[in-house]
Amino acid sequence: MHPLRHRSGSTLIEQVTVLTVLALLATIAIRGIARLLDATWVHVATRDISDLLALAREQASATGTRTAVRFDVAGSRIVVHSGSDTIARYDLAQHGAVALEASRDSMAYSPSGLGYGAANLRVVLRKGASAETLTVSRLGRVRE
Repeated sequence: MHPLRHRSGSTLIEQVTVLTVLALLATIAIRGIARLLDATWVHVATRDISDLLALAREQASATGTRTAVRFDVAGSRIVVHSGSDTIARYDLAQHGAVALEASRDSMAYSPSGLGYGAANLRVVLRKGASAETLTVSRLGRVRE
């Protein structure tokens, strides 16, 4: 066998091996990046919803008007109402398609800024393998 042919065949096998290893590493990296992006979207949505709840509480105290945060689980939307006015909207479908679960359909704040109602609220946000939970006490305090 000619030495050049042997070297060429060996080089082809080495190239295929290197490409296979690179493809495996790229697959692992892409999965890791996807998980990181999912976790980031969930965290951002959690912070935004926490901010909406704080806005509702502040609005109730500032205006002396009962203010409600409504959770539309099917539509993946959160809307803040003060009296008959809508003061904020948040659409999870436009912010990374994070799934929304809530133990109640709304959280209301009385004019004193305290929660209005008899039960705690739990909001779970999910995307892929990432999930975060917000808990709102009967008094209206938010815990992440």
